[in-house]
Amino acid sequence: MKQRFKKLVAIGLAAMMTLSLAACTSGNESSSSSSEEKQTEAGSGKIGVAMPTKDLQRWNQDGENMKKQLEEAGYEVDLQYASNDVATQVSQVENMISGGCDVLVIASIDGESLGTPLKTAEEEGIPVISYDRLIMNSSAVSYYATFDNYLVGQKQGEYIVEALDLDNAAGPFNMEIFTGDPGDNNCNFFFGGAMDVLQPYIDEGKLVVQSGQVTKEEVSTADWSTEKAQARMDAILASNYADKNLDVVLCSNDSTALGVENSLAANYNGEWPIITGQDCDKPNVKNLVAGKQSMSVFKDTRKLAEQTVKMVDAIMSGETAETNDNETYDNGTGVIPSFLCEPTVVTIDNYEEMLLDSGYYTEADIK
Repeated sequence: MKQRFKKLVAIGLAAMMTLSLAACTSGNESSSSSSEEKQTEAGSGKIGVAMPTKDLQRWNQDGENMKKQLEEAGYEVDLQYASNDVATQVSQVENMISGGCDVLVIASIDGESLGTPLKTAEEEGIPVISYDRLIMNSSAVSYYATFDNYLVGQKQGEYIVEALDLDNAAGPFNMEIFTGDPGDNNCNFFFGGAMDVLQPYIDEGKLVVQSGQVTKEEVSTADWSTEKAQARMDAILASNYADKNLDVVLCSNDSTALGVENSLAANYNGEWPIITGQDCDKPNVKNLVAGKQSMSVFKDTRKLAEQTVKMVDAIMSGETAETNDNETYDNGTGVIPSFLCEPTVVTIDNYEEMLLDSGYYTEADIK
């Protein structure tokens, strides 16, 4: 009897353990399925968006467009600006990771400064989209969303060639060069694209850089700062253009162009030069209308935000995102699949169509 009782107890315990194990297994399967569904469902989840600064108009527009479109797609968005401070951006990205972001979209201040937090993101399986500026030397980067930045430089160079009729005019023409922050990988493309077009004319002597400053290191502008560009232009004018005309200034973007224009207004009495730019910032569009800037390369951040949201959707659905360049952008760990939006040249002749009719600005914005 005693043995029979022990046997019944053993059978009962075994049955209970089996039921318990089944329940645990069922619970785990449900949890796993739920987790998998969360990871592969577009339009749900939390997206971290790290922007470099609010000091430049374009990054405010990038951040606002990104947040608006991601939220319209159903995502929760953690948008942070880092005041052009690397340590701040590192901390913000770390907080996005610990705060449960499912995807990170990062426009880096310095393309090589985010190694530690991105390693953590990679270890935790959080995909990273490098936004506009390519993050270097990190295998955590899944995709790169940008404009064709080499083409931006080419368009600036080609505009100068056409405006000065360099293929036919005898010259020489005096030129100065301003590009952006040396820690921004995009500088390599802006400067490289423009100089690939203009260098033959420099070598031929049709374009003369009176300051002698022609290398990227010499013509860089820390933080893309308007004030630093203005100070450098002040020095160039004082040393080289007291008795010479300045014919053209190649500026990689609008913040540096604005510094050049401010300096010219204060220190230069010659014929106003051709000045290039990029981003169609409001003060520069005003200068374009006033004849103080010749062109700006328009990068419609709405289109870039739209493409980035598509990348996020693909990632969250467990699919491969659409790309159109899988050869060009090697960040030191391999080629990063990229989508390049195409920039457009804006001048006095088409600014209304490109900026006002498209709804990018209102007339009040540029008066």
